[in-house]
Amino acid sequence: MIRIELDEPTLSRTRIAISPLLEAVCSLWLVARDPAGLPWPFADWVRKAREIPLPAPAQLYLHLPKRMPDFVAPMPLTPAPTIEEQLELLRRTPAEVIDAQLATHQRDGRLPEHLHQFRDDPETALDRLADGLATWWDAAVAPRWPAMRAALDEEVLLRARALAADGPDALLSRLHERIIWERPVLTLIKRLDAGFTVTGSRVLLVPLIFSRGGMLCSTDDPGTQMVTYQSRGAALLADTPAPAPDDRLALLIGRGRATVLRALVVPSTTTGLAATLGLAMSTVSEHLAHLQAAGVVHRRRAGRRVLYGLEPAGLALVNLLGEDSARTEFVS
Repeated sequence: MIRIELDEPTLSRTRIAISPLLEAVCSLWLVARDPAGLPWPFADWVRKAREIPLPAPAQLYLHLPKRMPDFVAPMPLTPAPTIEEQLELLRRTPAEVIDAQLATHQRDGRLPEHLHQFRDDPETALDRLADGLATWWDAAVAPRWPAMRAALDEEVLLRARALAADGPDALLSRLHERIIWERPVLTLIKRLDAGFTVTGSRVLLVPLIFSRGGMLCSTDDPGTQMVTYQSRGAALLADTPAPAPDDRLALLIGRGRATVLRALVVPSTTTGLAATLGLAMSTVSEHLAHLQAAGVVHRRRAGRRVLYGLEPAGLALVNLLGEDSARTEFVS
C-alpha cells in the first residue's frame, strides 16, 4: 500500500484535472494485457487496439519500473489540457529535471537500460517519445476521445460539485473502493509499499477512463501530489452490452431501471449515465422518466446541466434490495 500523509494546507488546495497524455499511457499498459483476463468493458477495446502497430518509442512504457520518473508521464498543468499541449510539455522537459528525477529513481547506482537515452541525449529522446505517443494517440485513442472527453467532463463536474459542497474530506473518501481516506492519511491499495509526508503542497486528482482500477501516484514534483483514479464512463470503450446481474432490485423493477437506479447513488446527468452504463441516451431518458414518476428519483438544475439523484425512497430501495448486486469495476 502507498500511504500519503497530507497536511491541512495541502488538503485545502485539492484540485481536479483531466489528462489526455496519461490516458494514452494507461491505454498502452492495457494493450499489453491479455484481453481474456480483462473485465468488461476494457476487453472489447483491447482486442481492437491490439491490431494497431505499437510505435517503437511508446514501447518504453512497457519496460519501465513500477516506480517510474514523472517526466515520462508529466501531470497536467491546467484543468483540461489538450494532448498537443501535454506532448509539447513533454518535449520541453528541462534536462536538469530529468537528471534530478533519474537520480531519485536510480537503484543501486544503476539506471534501467531504457532510460539511458534520456540521460545521454534528452532532447532527441523526448522528441521520439512524444512522436510515438502522438502516433499511438491518433490511431488508438483519438477515435474515442470526443466521447471520453464528455464522460470526463461529467466526472469533473460531479467531483468539483462535491468538493465545493462537502469539502475535500468527503471527496477523497468517495473516490474509489481502493482509495481510503482516514485523515490525515490517504491510502492507495497497491502492491507497492511506500509512505510519504506532503506539506505545503496541493493535491491534484486526475480521473482516467483507461485506468482499469489502477492508480498512479506522482511524488517528484514538490509542489503537487498527483493521484489518479478510475473514472466513470469506461463503458464507452465496449462494443457489447454490460453484463446485467439478476438481483432482487432487477426482479422488482427490471434490469435497465435497476442499473440506472444503482448508478444514481452518485448524482449524474443523462449524458453521464449513458456513458457510464453503455446505454443509449433515449433508453436512459425513458428509465429516468419512469423512475421520476415513481418518486424514487429527482432532477435538479446545476448551471446548464440537469442532474438526477436518488430520493429517500430510491436510496432505500438500493440499500434494501441492491446490496446483493454485482459491483462492477468500471462504475467505481
